[in-house]
Amino acid sequence: MSDIIQILPDSVANQIAAGEVVQRPASVVKELVENAIDAGSTSIKINLKDAGKTLIQIIDNGCGMSATDARLAFERHATSKIKAANDLFAIRTMGFRGEALASIAAIANVELKTKRVEDELGTHLVIDGSELVSQDSIACPSGSNFIVKNLFFNVPARRKFLKANSTELRNIITEFHRITLANPDIEFKLIHNDTEVYNLVPSNTRQRIVNVFGRSINTRLIGIDTNTSIVKLSGFIGKPKNAKKKTDEQFFFVNNRYMRHPYFHKAVLLAYDKILPPDTVPPYFIFFEVDPKIIDINIHPTKTEIKFEDEQAIFQIIQASIREALGKFNIVPSIDFDEDRSLEIPVANQDSTEVEMPMIKVNHEFNPFEADTSFNPFEAEKSFNPFEQERNSIENNQFYQEFKSKPSSSTGASQKKEVPKDWDKLYQDREPDLIPDYPIGGQTEVKRPPVPDYFKQQESPQNQMQQKIFQREDSVKAQGFFQLKNKYILTPVRSGLMIIDQRKAHERILFEKFRSSVENNQGVAQQTLFPQTVELNASDYTLLQVIIEDVRALGFDIREFGKKTFVINGTPADIQNGDPKELLENLLENYKVNQLDVKVKVRENLAKALAKASAVNYGKSLTSAEMSAIIDQLFACETPNYTPDGKTIVSVLETQELDKRFR
Repeated sequence: MSDIIQILPDSVANQIAAGEVVQRPASVVKELVENAIDAGSTSIKINLKDAGKTLIQIIDNGCGMSATDARLAFERHATSKIKAANDLFAIRTMGFRGEALASIAAIANVELKTKRVEDELGTHLVIDGSELVSQDSIACPSGSNFIVKNLFFNVPARRKFLKANSTELRNIITEFHRITLANPDIEFKLIHNDTEVYNLVPSNTRQRIVNVFGRSINTRLIGIDTNTSIVKLSGFIGKPKNAKKKTDEQFFFVNNRYMRHPYFHKAVLLAYDKILPPDTVPPYFIFFEVDPKIIDINIHPTKTEIKFEDEQAIFQIIQASIREALGKFNIVPSIDFDEDRSLEIPVANQDSTEVEMPMIKVNHEFNPFEADTSFNPFEAEKSFNPFEQERNSIENNQFYQEFKSKPSSSTGASQKKEVPKDWDKLYQDREPDLIPDYPIGGQTEVKRPPVPDYFKQQESPQNQMQQKIFQREDSVKAQGFFQLKNKYILTPVRSGLMIIDQRKAHERILFEKFRSSVENNQGVAQQTLFPQTVELNASDYTLLQVIIEDVRALGFDIREFGKKTFVINGTPADIQNGDPKELLENLLENYKVNQLDVKVKVRENLAKALAKASAVNYGKSLTSAEMSAIIDQLFACETPNYTPDGKTIVSVLETQELDKRFR
């Protein structure tokens, strides 16, 4: 039997490594930009075509490479960061394993132009699918210029699974955020299809956050700064009232490297315990400075997951730091033990004469249970009565004497009071049908007056609608609709008690309306009194540009207005009393959660996102007519029992279950 173990060719091994390192265009951008940072660059430019599928170009002004280094950089495990095994425990650079360039060159057409400052000429390399095509000398600026074309050109199965351009661009912007926030002292430019998306100048951390996420975030930030023997924490957290469902404004950085850490994320949420709105996450930008010896960054191919030596202690430090910051800004109730809050108690003057306490005489023989209830304890002894003096002063008052001289109604005397002449007719035309009847042993029953002839003659649409509403409320009460905790609608049915989630029910109703509108392009816009301007970050701005026609089909009257800005002139008519800016932001936020690439599904997802963003909130008190309307419209839907996300809307508590509870 022949041997079956063989060594893989370098081209195949590089493609396998590329499967771990290069998953999409964003992975290429991440690896190349991190290499530029390690090269000491102060300015980095990123140029993209078709969300990186056609072209990714990274230009930096770093140290550059010699001709030999440029060629060796594309070999597997070639790196300038590590020389011995002990160096793995003192890593402060971004890339170090030497797999990035080899993996990228295995699945794309790559060109490199690079030159060191001290060299007169640079080096130009062309590599296709791990094969060196050419290497020449060239005149070029100092630094490096990487050009990656036709990503996954030789792996069609991988290229087929790439998402739409809008999705891939958002993934690139996400990686761009992670890198730029960790390096605020470096200039970054991002250009997509010849359109400038970002132009970030060197600044401090807070200003970089504002430049990335917009000016509105500046007033929502609270600084944190804690220094311990284990870790040093710095950065910013968001105010609880500004927390949103967004999950793209939460960042951890360790030694200027972005990381994901679910355990530390839980620490942040626990620090905000009981002060966050439901289902929201606060923004945070937290920077860790630790000794590289106590962390392990080599546990994941993309190096985004990092293991700490003492995670439990850091967990507690994070909680304490955030709570302290929230307390300083009076976000949560706190007690300042350093502040002098002692009461000022006056000290008695030693030279003053002693004052006797006042004495009150009391008849100790008085018994309230004796038969003679008219006995007055104050008549036995002339004790002091403070009310007697007040009563005497009232009796001597002129107005009191006049009131006392008037005949009392209890004596049967009747004396007509003099009132203004017009007031005599106030109750003249009062109909006896309006007077409530009080049956003996029953509840008060109010008789409604008959409909005046005027309304019978004037059958206007408004009057007809008003009569229908009255009839509708009577029928609702007859059916027995009740609202529980301003969250559930309860009504008895034949099998037991039906419970309906009011928000989920409204979400299903709106979803089917919006889906019909966007599929038929029949959305109706309700014009706003004052147009609102919305400034979006680059990710949301790019997304809205792609889906803006479908958004208009829903009923939004919206147009682009300047850089990363839109003006909202109208919102869908089915949405009542919604803030247009907040509605649009929630629409984009919910849309990004489950974005799909098929056009029909995109429109359905858009309708789902708008329904979730505009459905009635929990805590809203509903009238009988509103509860009836929700139930009627819900059971007119195609799928009344479940939300578009598949969550239960209607549940029936059967009579048998109720009987069991009372046994």
